[in-house]
Parts: sequence; structure tokens; C-alpha cells
Amino acid sequence: MGVAGCGKSSLAAALARQEALPLIEGDDHHSETSRRKMRAGIALDDGDRDTWLQRLAQALVSSPGGAVLTCSALKRRYRDRLRDAAPGVRFVFLAIDRREALERVTGRSDHFFSPALVDSQFAALEPPAGEAGVLCLDATLPIAQLLAQTSGWLRQPAAPSETAR
Repeated sequence: MGVAGCGKSSLAAALARQEALPLIEGDDHHSETSRRKMRAGIALDDGDRDTWLQRLAQALVSSPGGAVLTCSALKRRYRDRLRDAAPGVRFVFLAIDRREALERVTGRSDHFFSPALVDSQFAALEPPAGEAGVLCLDATLPIAQLLAQTSGWLRQPAAPSETAR
């Protein structure tokens, strides 16, 4: 989880491969209307995200053996919605600053997310520090290091709150 450009898709793909789990790419579950809005630089609101979160929650429920999901999950209520659907779900928060996120998003040519929306992502973000089942990582670390930290954390019994850098 995290803002656009933090590396959710890259880490999730690597983790899904390593752990032999299905990958649920959250971006694939946005409606065409939401995609058009984001291409046009219009931020999604809670109403836009409602159906999207419902689809993601259903995808988790449909993967009883586990899955790796990419989802911005910017607000606590979004994370809680996923927790309600899939008790025991754990989140890896890829923390990144605005400048780095903007640079990464601007460098993508094959994505519908407009760089104009980076600020709205940071405005909506409610960092999950202190929430149960959350690992906080520095998104600027190499993917191999993020993967190793995530895998090691997932192999440990879930603790009330986890934070690593």
C-alpha cells in the first residue's frame, strides 16, 4: 500500500512470484470511468473508490489460500474494509516523499495515472503507523531489500504492530 509511484506493483509482483501466490493488481479493478478521471487528472473520491474496494475485497475473499494485493489503501477506513473482508490481512506500507513519487510517476509512460494527481494522493494519505498488521518500509530501498524484509516479516507470527526501516 502507499501513494502512486511508491513501488507497490513492483514489490507485489516479486513477492507473488517468490511466494507462489496469486497477484491481484488493484489498478486492474478500477472502473473505466475512474480510469478516465485519473487520466484527465481528476482525483477519485470516496464514492469512486467504493466499488473498487468492494471488488478488491471480493478478490481477497476469492483467494482463501492467500494472495498479494496492490492497493493504495490511503485511508484507514479503506484498510479496515479490506480487513473486514479478509481477517488477518497484512499491509506493507511503502513510504516515499512527494518529490520521489512525482519523479517516478512522471517517468511512467504506460500507466493511466496522471502525475497531476500525486499531490491528491498525499492529501488523502492517512499513514498506517501504529495499526496492527502493518510493516512500514522505505520505498526508496532496492526491490531485493524490500522483498527480503517483507518475506521475513510475513514468515513471523503477526504481531499487534510492526514497523521497520
